[in-house]
Amino acid sequence: MAEHGGDAASAGHTRRSRLYDYADLAIADQQESPSDGAGRRRREFAVLLGEFRRRPVLVPLDEDGAPLAGDFGDVRWFYAFSDEQALARYAMARGEASREWRYQRVLGARLLDAVVPAVGVPCGVALDCADGEDGMVFPPVRGIVPDAVAVDVDVEDVETGGGQ
Repeated sequence: MAEHGGDAASAGHTRRSRLYDYADLAIADQQESPSDGAGRRRREFAVLLGEFRRRPVLVPLDEDGAPLAGDFGDVRWFYAFSDEQALARYAMARGEASREWRYQRVLGARLLDAVVPAVGVPCGVALDCADGEDGMVFPPVRGIVPDAVAVDVDVEDVETGGGQ
């Protein structure tokens, strides 16, 4: 079953593989020196961030209907999942697979650009946090969340426009 509610064949299009997103990076990597590894990793992260921002994710809700989150290292982390199977793995890891999990489907960009700033404390997003190395974190830093709530931006820079 695809996100649009039917199978992929009935949608009339084929979903683009994430491998295509890395094709240009692989060519660029062949032309880089070993010291350019950090630049390559930043580009790879930018691709993943862009993909996250464009896709809807599942955000589980607590008993009060608020997005499920946990605090770690002075940062509140919203839990988000790429699909119901990833949410089920999280529920099993918590030993709570038998209970009903309510969730909202939210566009990744809305989560980063609207929900995170509304909280009033540093917030990031932990995507597929039960999946080990396949999970991803989007910390509250410049380029991921709005500058006004990024922890690595000086408040005076944001107010004067110098943090852009």
